[in-house]
Amino acid sequence: MEESYTGLPTSHLLGSVPAVVAEENNATRHEVPDANMEIFPPNNGGGGGRGRGGGGGGYQTLGSPTPDTFEQQPTNNWRGVFNVSSYTQYFNIDTDVVVTRLLSSLNPVGGDFFSKIDANPDLYGLIWISTTLVFVLASLGNLATYLMQKHADSSIAWSFDVSYVNMAACSIYGYAIVVPLAYYFFLQYMGSNASLIRFWCMWGYSLTIFIISSFLLMIPFEFLRWTIIIATGASSASFVALNLRSYIEGNDLSVAIVAAFLLQIALAVFIKVWFFV
Repeated sequence: MEESYTGLPTSHLLGSVPAVVAEENNATRHEVPDANMEIFPPNNGGGGGRGRGGGGGGYQTLGSPTPDTFEQQPTNNWRGVFNVSSYTQYFNIDTDVVVTRLLSSLNPVGGDFFSKIDANPDLYGLIWISTTLVFVLASLGNLATYLMQKHADSSIAWSFDVSYVNMAACSIYGYAIVVPLAYYFFLQYMGSNASLIRFWCMWGYSLTIFIISSFLLMIPFEFLRWTIIIATGASSASFVALNLRSYIEGNDLSVAIVAAFLLQIALAVFIKVWFFV
């Protein structure tokens, strides 16, 4: 009797699991076709979800691009000219580097300026130094005119000349932008390798010494004023000419170097004649 019970099927009994079921489960667990992997924690980009920083809910599927991916890609076509983010790299500069470049512009024979800015040329000089010079010329030019008039005749009435602001803005911005741009196209035409950003950087920093000399030009003595402005123009012109010569070394473009020197001298004379009469 006991042997007859052992031959009965037991798959219907409670708690019994056939061995073949375990094998099927193992096969199912190891043969999941092309599982779609997910990335956790949830993606925080875009949308109105409750993620940190206002990010969207849900999760990001592996390999699927997000809108942020396309927005962070650099713009290499013509639309990059009108994109502010394209110029952020030229303002990625700390105070120590700016001070070093300002001091270098005050020392014409202090070394090759282009080698110092080669790794990271900036537009600080073109924008902020030019803007500072515009307001310095407008304000100190009026003050110098007042001092000269009071020195000659204290009874003469004086009023602030607002046209100094317009003339300073047009002349300084125009010079700092147009002259490097003209040299860039000229050197490209002559077959010399030129960088417009580096030219803008150098000519922008070359205006630093004019900010300092503007304070000295308030001295109400005409001979001393001319001495100061000529020395200022010669220093700035030497800085531009020497660095331009080292930049285009190997090319017979001495005319361009002399022209750059004379343009800086002409700028110095213009500042004296127009703003510090």
